[in-house]
Amino acid sequence: MQKQDLAIYRSVQKNAEMGMKAINMISDKVHDPELARQLTKQGLKYSELRSRAVDKLLEEKADPYRGSYMQDIMLTTGIHSNTMFNTSTSHIAEMVIQGSNRGLTDMWKSLNHNKMAEKNSVEFAKELMDFEEKNITRLKNYL
Repeated sequence: MQKQDLAIYRSVQKNAEMGMKAINMISDKVHDPELARQLTKQGLKYSELRSRAVDKLLEEKADPYRGSYMQDIMLTTGIHSNTMFNTSTSHIAEMVIQGSNRGLTDMWKSLNHNKMAEKNSVEFAKELMDFEEKNITRLKNYL
């Protein structure tokens, strides 16, 4: 496996982990049962994608992505400050949509910087991107 493929798998892992962490932090602020169910489903899919990415990296004896403490603090602070005065269903859906858009942007960057990656890693990245786009579509109903 090439370095570029490993970079893509790490990007998938990173984005899936960020999605999982964000959903875990925001879940207790969700009051709409349908939105809560939607976010739970998203969290499960992020977990599955993250596990598959880590498995691929470990198969190649490559180091998985290691998030930083600072990133976790920034995520936590951002979520708490954005929900301090507004925990409406619409606002939470908007926040999750923004997170999915950031994930899509990050994955596009990864694909553009790793143009020589093989088909399997690119298809895996696109699976995550398709999932993010579908999440955005579903969450628009809550705006």
